[in-house]
Amino acid sequence: MVPVRSIIVSAVLFSEIDGQLKILLMKRVKGQFWSHIAGKIENNETASQAIVRKICEETGIQVQQLYSADYLEQFYEASANVIELIPVFTAYCDKNQTVILNDEHAEYDWFSLDEAVEKAEFGGQRLLYQYLWENFVNRQPSALLKINTY
Repeated sequence: MVPVRSIIVSAVLFSEIDGQLKILLMKRVKGQFWSHIAGKIENNETASQAIVRKICEETGIQVQQLYSADYLEQFYEASANVIELIPVFTAYCDKNQTVILNDEHAEYDWFSLDEAVEKAEFGGQRLLYQYLWENFVNRQPSALLKINTY
């Protein structure tokens, strides 16, 4: 049997950088791969509270426009023999958003969709970035997905 767990949340952030909408990716110190924001849900936190906290901790960004991405990342974690289900969120940041990295990340950059897909280490990440671009950039997101952050 392979148990299913959901103790992690993730988020992909968008910002207009020099006139073009881009995706924030950060290079993790552990593993040295590019990724979006992710982290564990703490006791007594909702998933949306956890991702707002993680965004601030990892980037210094105070989220103003948070949405449920209507998407679950999923993968098999061999070391724990579990299937991880990770609710994904997305946020629109200020134009030319500055980022202050914490010690979990070595560097960051804002990437076009094609660049983000090229940088992504895992197939699930590539699918996620394409999905978000289609549903949050090429289309106006549903107001039903918007989450109040205050």
